[in-house]
Amino acid sequence: MPKQSPNSSARLSRPWAYALSCGLTLLVSATAAHADLRLCNSTSSRIGVAIGYQDVNGWATEGWWNIASHTCETLLKGSVPSRYLYVHAVDYDRGGEWAGESFMCTTDKSFAIRGVQDCPKRGYKRTGFFQVDTGEANEWTIRLTDPGDGSRKADETQ
Repeated sequence: MPKQSPNSSARLSRPWAYALSCGLTLLVSATAAHADLRLCNSTSSRIGVAIGYQDVNGWATEGWWNIASHTCETLLKGSVPSRYLYVHAVDYDRGGEWAGESFMCTTDKSFAIRGVQDCPKRGYKRTGFFQVDTGEANEWTIRLTDPGDGSRKADETQ
């Protein structure tokens, strides 16, 4: 096989290198722009999840995401809306919940509610949420796990 000169070799590979470079640039751009809030259900039960957060328009709560056992779901697409997120979850199969001392508005059906004041007066339930500190990360994953010591546990990861 004859040897190719460095110039001919560069000419032959340039379109391939350019296409590869463009493809990698698109892949990196898509990956860099991909920042979501995800929740992983690491339990043996089906769960229902509601979240609360503060964005440029004020306080918001949203729910219910139904998440099967040992699966993850994207709750919000795009950058995490605030440093502190709030989560309330219900174990559909065994009963119990993941709750906390931060109270926000919810309903029994799918919802998106603005504001956290006067929930009962506005026709909503007043529900306790636990706080998650994302450290101002753009993307975040919350992992709910089965109780190890009789209490619910939530692990947060970036």
